[in-house]
Amino acid sequence: MRRWVMLLPLVLFLGVAVFLYRGLYLNPAELPSALIDKPFPEFSLRDVQSDRIITRADLLGKPALVNIWGTWCVACRVEHPVLNKLAQQGVVIYGVNYKDINADALKWLKDFHNPYQMNIRDDEGSLGLNLGVYGAPETFLIDSKGIIRHKFVGVVDETVWREKLAGLYQGLVDEARQ
Repeated sequence: MRRWVMLLPLVLFLGVAVFLYRGLYLNPAELPSALIDKPFPEFSLRDVQSDRIITRADLLGKPALVNIWGTWCVACRVEHPVLNKLAQQGVVIYGVNYKDINADALKWLKDFHNPYQMNIRDDEGSLGLNLGVYGAPETFLIDSKGIIRHKFVGVVDETVWREKLAGLYQGLVDEARQ
């Protein structure tokens, strides 16, 4: 018994060391989502520009990026020109204006152009909460049936698009055509 008591600190130390060693190889920018391969959450919220009610059903039919953004988000300003370019190339992008003032969002879209085919007002952050959003920008890839296939946290710049998201998006487009 005494031998086990003396070995206990060594066993605990080795357990912690293995745990920390494993952490050295994890990417802190990748935040896994429990929603991967699950339907986009149900919601009923207003459109930023028209005040019409948008629901989950409005997202169905085409693969799309769902971009969480806000005028208060400095990184979103960096990302926005890339989203405009992608929209011009035919990429379907839906926006979720997260915890923002709608008048500010309207001014932003007027000043910086609107890449979104639909733009959901999430004034209270309820949709963001259901999506597990940590902040903005975050981007989800959904398939034509509204199933979340990927989540990217951070700025979608040209490199991220080319190296991480374009292939995934194109795969969903190809899948929808079959």
